[in-house]
Amino acid sequence: MAAPSSTSSQLIRPPAVAGMFYPSNPKELEASIQYYLSEAAAKFEPASETAPKAIIAPHAGYVYSGLTAAAVYNRLAPARDIIKRVVILGPCHRVAVNGLALPSTEVFATPLGEVPLDMDAVASIIALPQVEIFNDTHIEDHSLEVHLPFLQKVLGEFSIVPMIVGQASPEQVAEVLETLWGGPETLILISSDLSHYLAYDRAKALDEQTRQAIERLDAGALNSEQACGRHSIKGLLQVAQKKGLTAKTADVRNSGDTAGTKDRVVGYGSWYFEESGTDNVTAKDDFGAATRDLLAAHGQTLLHVAATAILTHLNKTGPMKLSLKEFAEPLQDHGACFVTLNKDDQLRGCIGSIQAWRPLLTDVAENACKAAFQDRRFKKLSKAEIENSDITMSISVLSPQTQMSFTDEADFLSQLQPGIDGIVLQEGQQRGVFLPVVWEQLPEPEKFLSHLKRKAGLKEDYWSETMQAWRYVTEGIYSTDLPPDAPLWQQD
Repeated sequence: MAAPSSTSSQLIRPPAVAGMFYPSNPKELEASIQYYLSEAAAKFEPASETAPKAIIAPHAGYVYSGLTAAAVYNRLAPARDIIKRVVILGPCHRVAVNGLALPSTEVFATPLGEVPLDMDAVASIIALPQVEIFNDTHIEDHSLEVHLPFLQKVLGEFSIVPMIVGQASPEQVAEVLETLWGGPETLILISSDLSHYLAYDRAKALDEQTRQAIERLDAGALNSEQACGRHSIKGLLQVAQKKGLTAKTADVRNSGDTAGTKDRVVGYGSWYFEESGTDNVTAKDDFGAATRDLLAAHGQTLLHVAATAILTHLNKTGPMKLSLKEFAEPLQDHGACFVTLNKDDQLRGCIGSIQAWRPLLTDVAENACKAAFQDRRFKKLSKAEIENSDITMSISVLSPQTQMSFTDEADFLSQLQPGIDGIVLQEGQQRGVFLPVVWEQLPEPEKFLSHLKRKAGLKEDYWSETMQAWRYVTEGIYSTDLPPDAPLWQQD
């Protein structure tokens, strides 16, 4: 830990909540942190040999959330001599701010010593329109400060890029995070508590929804009730999905489980995000197994909801009204799907979502109608076609995307997995998407890519250094698998 320096007091941000959120005496503080780290080590599964790239941790007083914070801080131990910079984002509690606010100080002080800012990193983001220097919001806020003693204990020497986040879109946060992402020397830390001042059982239920959303990297599933640091969390989830990170829960509990009463509690959670590798393969396997189970249990329901949405439109009775609470909980979770219609074994319409941003059931119903009536490649589906021909349907549920890394077109082609990969190809504002099923018509990677370029509005021989691509996998259900007593097009 850094010893006190001779830095001008005007450039030092002194501790604001020492003696309130955590002990102000250095020895007592160090003992408190060691207690929580030891308790977490005994209670939770051991850390892996590699440290996470990003974490989410709570910012309440240690007596309330210290154990939950320690559950994720223990996982940084393998990188004590590797992590040299921590990018910390926390919500504002005292002085409101638009965008992301940096302090005007150069050092943050705690009872354990001083932590310098990485001024080069600060300079790299200050020109971004959503970033400003606004010291007032930092002076008394605790959302960043409470993490520093834990970091000092676990990491030793490091610098920080501290930002208070006010009204900011996920995209604005994501841009800042991507600019500062760096390599293994950089840790991303998002500071957030969960639900606030709900009854114990209601808080547990809502915090469980938050846990599931974060593990799915589902930014769209988080609302203002669920996390005070939601803007930063959403930005991290966008980047994590783009870069192929996997999110895992370290701990979730609330103040009713620690030092508070159970009538009005605050929720706390900690998560860690691991970069691609074997864990990514495991994540895809987990998605496949979980989605196959979901479709086995509820696939027939999804097909009939999709068909009913189309029939409701054809019968001109207005948009289909879905009461989500009447359906199984897994169908209420956010999910992304494509709905494909075929007529006499030929494509008749296909529309979908490439990212999960709304309940799966809603996504299925909306995309079914779009495939039937808004696919510009085909005329609108008619009632006569349903009555007089063999219109079949399939629903493909998509995994989160993993960004691909490649040096050139040949390298990209060598990484493709025919029959497995769905691909999103993007150049600037032009984008093309192929489902894995396209491999059945285009089994050769070169032809698959050339057709995908055409779909993106690019020439078949086009390539550039700025080309981006993401891969995903799907699991599907087909109307041809329905039993005879449950036909797809049931009309009352």
